[in-house]
Parts: sequence; structure tokens; C-alpha cells
Amino acid sequence: MKISKIKIENFRSIRHTKFTTTGFNIYVGQNNCGKTNFFEALEFFYNGLGKGVSLDELKYKRNNQNEILVKVEFTGALACVEKMQNEKNKATMQGKLNGNDIVVFTRDSKDVKKRKMYINDTEIQPGTGFDTALNDFLPKFEYINTKQYYDSVAKYAKTTPIGIMLSGVLSTILQSNQQYKDFQSKFSELFESDTSQIKTEFETIGNQVKIHLEKQFPDTTKVKFEVSAPAFDDLLKNFSTAIDDGVETSAEEKGDGMQRALMLAIIQAYSDFRRKSEDVGKSFLFFIDEAELHLHPTAQRNLKNVLHSLSQDTDQVFINTHSSVFVADNYENQSIFKVEKSDGETEIEKISDNEKPYIVFELLGGSPSDLLLPKNFLIVEGQSEFELLTRVIKRFYSDKPIIQIVKANGDIDQAERTINAIEKVFAPLNLSIYKDKLILLLDKPSQQTEGGVNQFKQNNKHLEQNNQIFILPKRDIEQCYPNQKCSVYGNWQKSQNDVDAMNGKKKKQLAKYIGENIIQQQFESDLKYCFNALQKCWELSF
Repeated sequence: MKISKIKIENFRSIRHTKFTTTGFNIYVGQNNCGKTNFFEALEFFYNGLGKGVSLDELKYKRNNQNEILVKVEFTGALACVEKMQNEKNKATMQGKLNGNDIVVFTRDSKDVKKRKMYINDTEIQPGTGFDTALNDFLPKFEYINTKQYYDSVAKYAKTTPIGIMLSGVLSTILQSNQQYKDFQSKFSELFESDTSQIKTEFETIGNQVKIHLEKQFPDTTKVKFEVSAPAFDDLLKNFSTAIDDGVETSAEEKGDGMQRALMLAIIQAYSDFRRKSEDVGKSFLFFIDEAELHLHPTAQRNLKNVLHSLSQDTDQVFINTHSSVFVADNYENQSIFKVEKSDGETEIEKISDNEKPYIVFELLGGSPSDLLLPKNFLIVEGQSEFELLTRVIKRFYSDKPIIQIVKANGDIDQAERTINAIEKVFAPLNLSIYKDKLILLLDKPSQQTEGGVNQFKQNNKHLEQNNQIFILPKRDIEQCYPNQKCSVYGNWQKSQNDVDAMNGKKKKQLAKYIGENIIQQQFESDLKYCFNALQKCWELSF
């Protein structure tokens, strides 16, 4: 059983988001954009309110009036319920599903202790024993976050991944292992049989203790000492891991990269074991925060192969990453999501293959020209230009040379764009093979930024000499849009006051809308400065 849809409302920086998922899901974005908040929302869905966590701290804007909702749709429910081992729980969930393969569960802040179940938008009444049956039914949730250390994952305990996995492995093996059955029989003979010498000695010691105890508590009639049969937990309390990578030492003595890789290798090994077993058992959801942490790029690529293999059968993988290695290659059943924060609000959007190079560029934080090799680059000031032009190119100019548009502001929350942002992106490209080819499209500078723009042009005289720099006639592209009435946005073209009143999110939404609805003739005439910049970019391209 796998997650097919997720909807989150009012959880930390996520006011509202919903999207579909596949088997292998990768989430990318800048620091502090809300990627981990998404993972923690799923942790809230599974485990409820964490110990010592205030509910108000989890709510969007920490506003008590905002109610949290995490809604998760699962597919493959019927196959999952058939694999349940507990017959009572299995019967409970079969009755609730009533033949439906798609099921939805929610947890909200109104009652954090309970999850609700829906079939075809109709709530199913839980009844007695529902919580136990639901926990048995849902895929196992494994969340490895950046704050998690080797001990919390790879040391044996009832709740650690290695503990859960080893217990599952041993349970399967020992059920059919004759040596273990002989051990249990011998233990019973030594400690529990009426003829056992050990049991007789324990009874003698107990009687002696009773004599002394009843002097203080006359009602004492018996003191009995017993030895219980060792459980799996007892057998594994001294469990440890040693690794030989040229020098054999305990895993605790290895580097952070090795320990991180070991944690994830444990997951792979257990998944492999389950696939080879006759009974596949419970599927897993793996949520891994910054999967590349401590790993060399080659190790990152190997890890991606491993995690992708887990998602090919019953398991499902969700990765947060800053690594271009995880994004660059296309894999079967893979989805990539862009996570951005605008005005303090996190947005999560699935991206297409055409958009992926822009994601890689942002992750690299420098010039990816040798890796991506587009025909040319167009540097623009902000998110609005990026959203508009990428859509216009896709709709009208797909036959033109492949160029890459790079937004220079870096942070869509940035209120005041400056030439510093342009210089930051321009610098690495200016040192590359694109120096005499890249194009810059700038807003008309304000009085505050005019001096910086002039100095930039003075330092890079070749840009004007080679006609590589274009400047809009207005301070914002929103003031350059066609003067067209619109039922959604009033008018596409905005005044300076209108623009000053808009936040980053509204500008982005308007740019997307215009990019998807403008006709080619409008773009080439009303936004001729943008069109001229594109034409020059194509003309100078390789």
C-alpha cells in the first residue's frame, strides 16, 4: 500500500498544499523553505503530538485559530489488508474497507489523538479496536531526520529501526528453526520442570526469605523466585556492529559518512529480506531528510540507486535534498517537487522534466554550464520574469535553441531587488564559455539602484558593446504587462502603487497566469523588450 495523495493545512509554514505522489519522491529547495516541515507533518499524521510539543507551535503563523489538517490517501488497500498477520485486526479493516482499494485517513488539531477514515468521501465509524487495527494496517513509517544520530537508528532497542528489523528477521527465522525449539525445550526442563534441580534450589531460597519476611509481615505465605524464558529483546541487548573497511572497528568509531550510509543500508537489507520471504509483510514508508548528508557525490548516486530499488515493490520513498546528484538523472516512477517559501508560506509543486535544469542550477549555487550545457543563458531579476518567460518559451518557441533562464534574486521573499543579486549570478557565468553570449534582462533601476547598475555596466563594458544587456522601461515587469482587462486579476498591467502592494506570491501567480494566457502577438508587441532579449539570446547561442 502506498500514498497516492497528500493534503496539508496550517502546519508550521505550510498554509495549504496538496499534490499526488509516486513510488520515489524527491523534494528540493533552499534552506528554511519548509521541506522538513512537510516531513514533520507526516510524522504528526502517524504519531500525533510529540512529547513536550505545544500544538500552537505547530499551527501556521502560531495562530490558535488555524486548525491543522493532514489528509493522506492510500492505494492498494486490499492487497495490504490481505497481508495482515493479526486475524482480528485483519477482519476489522476488511469490514471497514468493504471491498474498496482506495482509502483516506486524516488527523487534525481538533482531536490530535484520533485519526478518521474515509471511503469515497464518507467517514467510516471507527468502532471498538479500530486504533489498534489501523496501526497494524498502515505502512510502517520510518523517518530519518538530520538530527538523528547513529545510536538512535542502528543501536538495538524496541523502537529503533535496527531493533524493529532484527526482531522481524529473528521472528521469521526462529519460528521454523529446530535448534531454537530445542533450546526452548531445554530451558523449560532446566528452569520450569518440577524435577529441575534449579527450580528446587530456588524454592529453598524462597522459603528462607519468607521466614525472615514474615517476621515483619505475618500475612506472607510464600516467596517465589522464577526465571522467565529469554525474549528476543534479551538476546539482542548486547548487539553491536563492526565494520572492516581496511581496519575492523566498531561502527561507532567510523566517520559520519559511513555511519549515515550504514543507517540507510540497514533499511535496504531488511527490505531485501522481506522480498525474499514467502510473506512480504508490512510495507514501509521511508522519509529521509537530507539523504546526501555526509556522503561523497559517488556515494550519493549509489544511495539513490538503493533507495529507488526499495520503491519498486511495496515500499515508498520520500527524500529531502540539496544535492543535484539526486535530481539530475531520471528514474522510473520518480517525481521531483520544488519547495519554495514566499511571504513565510511554503509551497510544494511537482515539476516537469523541462523545469528540472533550473532546479539543478539553483542546487549547485554556481555555474553548472559544464554539466547542463544549454545553448545560452538569460539572467533575469526575479521570479515574475522567470515564471512568465519559461511558459512563453514552452508555448511559442519550442523550436528555438535551448536556453536556460536564471532568476538572480535567489530569495523570492526579497523585497528590494538590487544589482548585487545580478552580480552574484553573473560572476560565475562571466568566467565561463558563456561570457560573450549570455543576456541580462534588468528592470529600470530606481534612484537607489541606478548608481550600482551604472557601475556594473562600467565594470562589464562588453555587455553593452555586444548588445547583451536589456533594460525594461519600467521598474517592475508587472508595469510592462499588456493592458488587458481580466476577471481574475482586474487588469494584467499594474501601476507602481499596485506593484508595491503585491507580495511575492501574488506576483508569481500573476506571472504564471499571463504566461499561460497571453497570445504570441501580444508578447512580441507589448513585451517587446522581453522578446528582444530572447531573440538576442537565441542569436548568440552556441
